[in-house]
Amino acid sequence: MSTRNRIQPLFQLEGKVALITGASKGIGEAMARGLAEFGAKVVVSSRDQKAVEAVAEAFRADGLEAIGIAANIGDIDQAHALVDKTVEAYGGLDIIINNAAANPASGPIQKTEQRAFDKVINVNLKGPLELCKKAYPILKQRGGGSIIHISSIGGITPQSGIGIYSISKAAINNLTQVMAQDWGADNIRVNAICPGLIETKFSKALWSNQAILERFLKRIPLKRIGTADEVAGLAVYLASDAAAYCTGGIYILDGGYSAN
Repeated sequence: MSTRNRIQPLFQLEGKVALITGASKGIGEAMARGLAEFGAKVVVSSRDQKAVEAVAEAFRADGLEAIGIAANIGDIDQAHALVDKTVEAYGGLDIIINNAAANPASGPIQKTEQRAFDKVINVNLKGPLELCKKAYPILKQRGGGSIIHISSIGGITPQSGIGIYSISKAAINNLTQVMAQDWGADNIRVNAICPGLIETKFSKALWSNQAILERFLKRIPLKRIGTADEVAGLAVYLASDAAAYCTGGIYILDGGYSAN
């Protein structure tokens, strides 16, 4: 029996429905495109309907299947409704990527206002949890699925000046492993990706500041910052059957920054 093309089909996502939050730009958009290029039907979500529809329209122009559905993940009702609308549009759900994030506070932790803290926790932790809880019976009924939380190296080693954000990402890493334990018997895999400094609008305040950038580059063995497409490549792997035995993993993608 020929073994030609035995591995390649494992990466294909035809017949799968994928929901990506925070997908109107940056890492989220790159991951949504990556999954769509491998055959998934993709729901592009963020808070702005015009923005997500523009991304979905660009995907469709390239022959990919995608729709845009707006939702504020920090609002539990909207997070639940996003799952319902996804199932209504595509008849099911197989892949969830929780990428939406908030970081309204910077500086020492003692200066963090309660409102900023609540926003970070609602968007970065409570929203993903509630969205996944809503989706759980759907994934279970379909025989399993893949959930990917986009965390941060700040969730492993706290980053100066963004303490509350780092706390929320440490929590999402722990949530990843709790969900992996609880849902593994249902063939629902749960993993987290911890990017380092990636060249996106979200992190522009860091990489556009030459002094900060140089500090990062001194610690990065690859001597450059990452790209959104490099995060997308790992997301496609974790979403696919090529990663069928991967769950509870915390995957660092930082050019070696954390190795120092």
